[in-house]
Amino acid sequence: MSVEFDQILLVPGYRKVAVAIAERILSRELREGERLPPETELARQFGVNRSTVREALRELESGGLLERRQGSKLMTVSRPRHRAVAKDVSRALALHDVTFFEVWEALTQLEPPMAELAARNRTHSDLDCLAAACQRFTEDNVETGKAVHHAAEFFRCVGRATHNQVLGLAQEPLLDLLEPSLRVMIDKVPQARARIAAAQSRMLEAIAKRDAEAARSWMAKHIRDFRKGYELANIALDCRID
Repeated sequence: MSVEFDQILLVPGYRKVAVAIAERILSRELREGERLPPETELARQFGVNRSTVREALRELESGGLLERRQGSKLMTVSRPRHRAVAKDVSRALALHDVTFFEVWEALTQLEPPMAELAARNRTHSDLDCLAAACQRFTEDNVETGKAVHHAAEFFRCVGRATHNQVLGLAQEPLLDLLEPSLRVMIDKVPQARARIAAAQSRMLEAIAKRDAEAARSWMAKHIRDFRKGYELANIALDCRID
């Protein structure tokens, strides 16, 4: 019996350059805010063409590890923003045909413990963030898209108040997927805005008082209300989110 070998994969030069730079960033040899040498110098160091370096830098920039700051021709080390990372996860979930129910169920598991932790860890600036989100949602004549954004922003403020970056990043893809479902529901259910505003107010009060149990309880009620809203709006929970 003859032995067969797998083909050797030829990795493009720009990908090797990108990996080498990324390794320095991830090992913290290159830290956020540090500038890379000019493209010509990087090309000399790597022994490649400048166009190869340029393609590698583009790839790292699209991944959020590098950015070109205004007024500078040099690339600067950066950190991927939560919203940018979450967008990729949200798209992946959408392509896997996640449903309204799956997003709602995930929120029921994630958000109440986060509200509890926010009540314990919040700062005065966190309370300002929450209060501002509440205020923007309740302003008169807020069009649907903005109202939905402000509703999601309240959740983000709760996430930031936990002071746990992992939790904040974990909730972001769900909030991206929550917004389309809220946009469908919020104007079909007359009492939706009033109930959302009331729940936000109660959660803000509980978090301000550091009442972790009440914060968790009100967040759980708030998420349960979303399901009632979907049902009242005749939104099938097994429908996929576009």
